[in-house]
Amino acid sequence: MDRRSVNSNGESTALTRLVYQIFDLARSERTFLIIIGVLTIFVGSVYSYPAIAMWVGFGLAGYSAIANDSIQTIGTFIASNKRRRWYYLWLFMGLIFVATVTYSWIVYEGDVTYQRLAVKGFSEAPTSFNFLQLAAPLVLLVLTRARMPVSTTFLLLSSFSTENQAIMSVISKSLTGYFLAFFTAIVVWWTITKFFRRSTQGKPAGYWLPLQWITSGALWSFWIMQDAANVAIYLPRQLSLVQFVVFAGTIFFGMGILFYLKGDRIQSIVDEKAGVSDIRAATLVDFVYAILIYYLKVESNIPISTTWVFLGLLGGREFAISINKTREIVRKRAVGKAQRMILKDAAKAFIGLAVSLILAFLANDAMRAQILESLGF
Repeated sequence: MDRRSVNSNGESTALTRLVYQIFDLARSERTFLIIIGVLTIFVGSVYSYPAIAMWVGFGLAGYSAIANDSIQTIGTFIASNKRRRWYYLWLFMGLIFVATVTYSWIVYEGDVTYQRLAVKGFSEAPTSFNFLQLAAPLVLLVLTRARMPVSTTFLLLSSFSTENQAIMSVISKSLTGYFLAFFTAIVVWWTITKFFRRSTQGKPAGYWLPLQWITSGALWSFWIMQDAANVAIYLPRQLSLVQFVVFAGTIFFGMGILFYLKGDRIQSIVDEKAGVSDIRAATLVDFVYAILIYYLKVESNIPISTTWVFLGLLGGREFAISINKTREIVRKRAVGKAQRMILKDAAKAFIGLAVSLILAFLANDAMRAQILESLGF
């Protein structure tokens, strides 16, 4: 049958078009889907062996979480350093990661999460796993491939929470973080856009490079303090020396793959934003984001979706830049474009939240029992 097969009225049916769209997607992503299929079979064969499963889950979570969340911390760093060799960027960020988790491991006696998993609902390390808990990172990989900025905090932590209130606290704090970042970005970029626009004409001064690397490094370290919990959720809450070396080494070399791929598909979410490839704009984004992440870190030990904070920051920045356009017709178009971008990113984030909660309901026995009990079942 011809690809453009038509119905009796000479028009392609919606069903035929959908079938061919799915076929085209499967063909273009054939290698990726084969890898996911193999990993799914592997997960199904090891999830009933806890000593093996925890490391498999950690390994998958480590790469998938950093691949998805790379847009927040190293996304602008990659975007503004495209001409530099990938392994220089990798070694810089990789060694910062090792130093950050090593500090936590020493100070908190084996805890690499800066006590993010010490709060009620996450403090108990899993002693057994089911298939969906181990497959959750694969779901994250698929959503990342679709360029969806999904919250790894919701997707991974919710599958292991022993208290529904713990997840509600994470959601509440994350929503607060989103709106805090959104309005902070509007104030900051509204205030400085006109000056910053004039100051970004021409070639950046030499001091911008070390300034950006320092700012990006600090942001990356603060992000690790928040989100290391997302990958360590599979592991014991206190790691031995050998366990710590495996933990740090796996993520360090996984980051190498990510930098080699230049951020992979999810990087487009950063690249489409106005001016982030300019080292000066990227530095300012990272600086404001670093302050927000650090504030939310010291505010409480409750884990937070840094993805939502980052989307709030970029959304507020785009809106502020658009309303600062001088010509009215240009301003209207820019505001409309910014609004569509904000709504698109927010919609994807909420889709990710819905998927996370559905997955948690199916995978997490404790959560499911508490929800059913509250509904009277």
